[in-house]
Amino acid sequence: MVEYEQREMKKRSLAGNVAIGFFVVAFVLIFVAFSTPSWLVSDYRITGAKLDRLGLWTHCFRSLADPSDYHNSYRRFFVGCRWIYDPFTTGYDKIRGFLIPSFMVATQFFFTLCFIAILLGAILSLIYFLCFGPDQKQFVLLIMLDAVILLIGGICGGIAVIVFASCANRSGWMPGHDNNFFGWSFALACIGVVACLVASTLFFVDAYVQRRKKREFKESQARFEMEPEPLKGW
Repeated sequence: MVEYEQREMKKRSLAGNVAIGFFVVAFVLIFVAFSTPSWLVSDYRITGAKLDRLGLWTHCFRSLADPSDYHNSYRRFFVGCRWIYDPFTTGYDKIRGFLIPSFMVATQFFFTLCFIAILLGAILSLIYFLCFGPDQKQFVLLIMLDAVILLIGGICGGIAVIVFASCANRSGWMPGHDNNFFGWSFALACIGVVACLVASTLFFVDAYVQRRKKREFKESQARFEMEPEPLKGW
């Protein structure tokens, strides 16, 4: 009986195994969304569109008139893709306030926190999967730490995508907003955030299961030690 319970103690729960799967999905999607410039895109069928696509850190324009150059009849135009903090393009620093309004700063901030959380979660999940086992002392603590970090990351990512969805395609910011729509990078961000929250929930479930198994194993050991040994010869 004790040997059977020891074998059960060493088994990982189904919730933990599924959580790893959801975490891998979340990690890939959030990483791709964080680094690709297709959060907001223009309809490619519109030949006169000024915006091509934009992401958290990169803007791509077909022909954007300098918003700060209206006194000179818009003689300066921005074409092509540039890093948001490009120090080399003339006049780009002067329109940075236009390119990064307050809601965009909030989106960058919260999604960066989500990205950092997913990186920390990757380290903890690798330790969980490769180094630790259910029979080790700090296993439950490791699971709880991973679950909390992923929960924080999922909440921050959720705030980021909600803010962006609410404000990015409104009138008064990017030109041609009637012909702009949310791109595949934004869709990946939304799915990744949901997967991150699901992985966090499953890790919480796994922690509960592992804690219960440890408690039941200790109670079983205590009962076994209290049972009197049979007398020899009987």
